[in-house]
Amino acid sequence: MKAPEPSLPLLPVLNQPPQPAAPSAPSRRLPRWLKRNLPRGGGFVHTRRVLDELRLETVCDNSLCPNRSECYSHHTATFMILGNVCTRPCGFCAVQRGRPEPPAPDEPQRVAEAARRLGLKHVVITSVTRDDLPDGGAEHFYRTVLEVRRRTGATVEVLTPDFIGRPEALHRVLEARPEVFNHNTETVPRLYRKVRGPKSDYRWTLEVLRRAAASGQTKVKSGLMLGLGETTEELLDVLADLRRVGCHFLTLGQYLQPGPGYLPVARYVPPEEFARLGRLARSLGFRHVASGPFVRSSYHAWEAVSRQV
Repeated sequence: MKAPEPSLPLLPVLNQPPQPAAPSAPSRRLPRWLKRNLPRGGGFVHTRRVLDELRLETVCDNSLCPNRSECYSHHTATFMILGNVCTRPCGFCAVQRGRPEPPAPDEPQRVAEAARRLGLKHVVITSVTRDDLPDGGAEHFYRTVLEVRRRTGATVEVLTPDFIGRPEALHRVLEARPEVFNHNTETVPRLYRKVRGPKSDYRWTLEVLRRAAASGQTKVKSGLMLGLGETTEELLDVLADLRRVGCHFLTLGQYLQPGPGYLPVARYVPPEEFARLGRLARSLGFRHVASGPFVRSSYHAWEAVSRQV
């Protein structure tokens, strides 16, 4: 059955520009700016122990995030609820794909307990995409946000899937009043099917963000990966779209291929270009922009919140 189109007026999808010239394949060796020492130590061990004892998943582990050691060493992690098996075959993501198990009823309590033990003041909650569930997992998000806030008093950021454009699912998540609502754009419209697969839709992404911003209950955030073959013009068009739908916060980071079976890197974007794009984004009116090779959706997420919420 074909998923319904969003019912509210949408911004027109951008005309697709001519295919850019194919870039030369980047070297298999990472450029110098993508090499760094990975911190480990007591903080890392403590975070790992808390996650293991409470049987929790993180996007840090499941997506092979390059910042995992740094974040764990600072007693923080991005919790991934609704299991560790995703129903969508995105070409960039290392999370396992297949048929997920039913949601664990006690997971909201376990996430809240981990946040308490880690002493988190800002908690980021994301999930695999659960197209197999009638509400896409919205009720589970709702319960987790409320439980974390009840037990810790922390601010909460959710990073959700698109819920196949279902407004009632998004509304349920927003009823929990997360301080930040994040839904990633990931890439430019021309590359959507290649990067995000046939079940994703750029229009759904914009509509999810527009509805969240229109609620007036939360700050809205989105992020893109660079180096997948996008042009600067395409990227700036997307940033303009994000501002038009009310997006407040933005992250821009380098795509890194998690393994040989995933989309290749078309280009490694140098740090000075990330800095320039960050300045351009701020000039468009984003309240907080994190732009750099190692930036990810929830990397240093508390910085935007501490300045804006």
